[in-house]
Amino acid sequence: MQRFTQQRERPDTSQIWLVEHPPVFTQGLAGKPEHVLAPAEIPVIKTDRGGQVTYHGPGQLVVYVMLDLHDLGIGVRTLVSKLENTVIAFLADHNIKANSRTHAPGVYVDDKKIASLGLKIRKGFSYHGLALNVDMDLEPFQRINPCGYQGLEVTQLCELGVIMTTNTAAKKILHQLSEQIDRELLFND
Repeated sequence: MQRFTQQRERPDTSQIWLVEHPPVFTQGLAGKPEHVLAPAEIPVIKTDRGGQVTYHGPGQLVVYVMLDLHDLGIGVRTLVSKLENTVIAFLADHNIKANSRTHAPGVYVDDKKIASLGLKIRKGFSYHGLALNVDMDLEPFQRINPCGYQGLEVTQLCELGVIMTTNTAAKKILHQLSEQIDRELLFND
């Protein structure tokens, strides 16, 4: 992502990467070591995104958004809102009421976090993105203060009665993101 972003020039094509990671904790630029409580065998990787610490692992959809904010005519706060609204609309399609929080980026269902968000903007291009918990082992979240919040509970689609693969979730999230940014996004398996 960093290399892709550093080499970009306008006009350029934006990209969305949809991935699953092996177990890893990622610590953002503002990350404080005291929020990593007991990582054990899971590596802690420092990243250049915003935010504190989060967990990525199998069964979680990670959406990396390498977008040209100038081309979209939006700023960082608007991009954050559009990403949160993407997940909120996706969940609404499954009859799940969700919300965002002004001072704690991400998406929440009944005060439990279902999607984390962390971005980096360089030369008007975004990278990093959001992570949606689909059907994963949530235990590693107990080894950290998720996003820097002690006691923050997390949830996932399967706990809310929505059973799907991360691949299916990726297609649906991509559709919702297309709506939010008013651009057609293609899914390549």
